[in-house]
Amino acid sequence: MAAVESTPKTPRRARRASPKASECIPAYGAGAGVLSFRHGLRVRERNAIDKALAIVGRCLATNRATFATPDAVKTYLQLQMSGEQTERFAVLFLDVQNRFIAFEVMFTGTLSQTSVYPREVVMLALAHGATAVILAHNHPSGSVQPSRADHDLTQTLKHALALVDVRVLDHVIVGPSEALSMAERGLL
Repeated sequence: MAAVESTPKTPRRARRASPKASECIPAYGAGAGVLSFRHGLRVRERNAIDKALAIVGRCLATNRATFATPDAVKTYLQLQMSGEQTERFAVLFLDVQNRFIAFEVMFTGTLSQTSVYPREVVMLALAHGATAVILAHNHPSGSVQPSRADHDLTQTLKHALALVDVRVLDHVIVGPSEALSMAERGLL
């Protein structure tokens, strides 16, 4: 009987298992609804954006990145929020050394306003075990100047979070091409 020589099969490219939802930090948290800037994008483009933001989120979680400067915070928040067509209010949750815990888009509103519920922000800060937060919202109009309502909301959240020993480090207003740090401007 003659030996049959078999040709080695080339191994199939191993598919990398996608991480579980519990392992990933929600990089964005918004859908591709009609009011989202993502709505006009092709599916392939939306997927590319989602994957890129997921990578950034995983890197921040893995490296426990420290947000030491307002510029680092503004850059991160611009990536997350600058293209939206409706107002969104988000919170960046940090640990005692100002290292990244989570980023959550908590409330979505209309073109010019969104309702924010301090109780919900406090509950989520406690759930994440955060000792500090950075508040953020976008202004789809393009102007990043804080309104009187932005000042009032910041003070309300500062007082509510202080009751549970969570510090508000900043409130960043994100526009399509720039971001404003209220802490940098001395408005906190």
